[in-house]
Amino acid sequence: MKLLRVRPLTKEAFAPFGDVIETKSEFLTINEGKAQRHHDLAKVDVESEGGRTLINIFRATPWDRPIGLRVMERHPLGSQAFISMNGRPFLLVVAKAGIPPGPQDLQAFVTQPGQGINYAKGTWHHPLLVLDQPDDVLVVDRGGSGHNLDEIDIIGWNLGLEY
Repeated sequence: MKLLRVRPLTKEAFAPFGDVIETKSEFLTINEGKAQRHHDLAKVDVESEGGRTLINIFRATPWDRPIGLRVMERHPLGSQAFISMNGRPFLLVVAKAGIPPGPQDLQAFVTQPGQGINYAKGTWHHPLLVLDQPDDVLVVDRGGSGHNLDEIDIIGWNLGLEY
């Protein structure tokens, strides 16, 4: 199995695929000085073809290691955000939006504690990959009519992650 290199997640490296969701040094003070509002952290894009915003919790369990990559998916009608409710890191395997990717197009990242991500509309990604222990992950994505899931089988690529 060929192993994909996993890099730390940064806003610059992830920009072709979407947004990194994390607190910024800039914020608004609200609620009589008792809260900091870190504003406009991701572009939620779900309104095409009558879509609406969904807020979900995925209860995810870790995959066996080494992690063999099986499928890539994309959501052509809406963005999809993932934020660990426990602040735990998780893995990302992504490719740019557009035609189905090949093995050379994939990039892998690991979030840092407290980081979440928002995949841009159409970004190819592997299903959620939590690490070491089960995790509840807040997911903001699109509901509504229209075809919003494309998948490709990549088992034959014999790619994996060792983290």
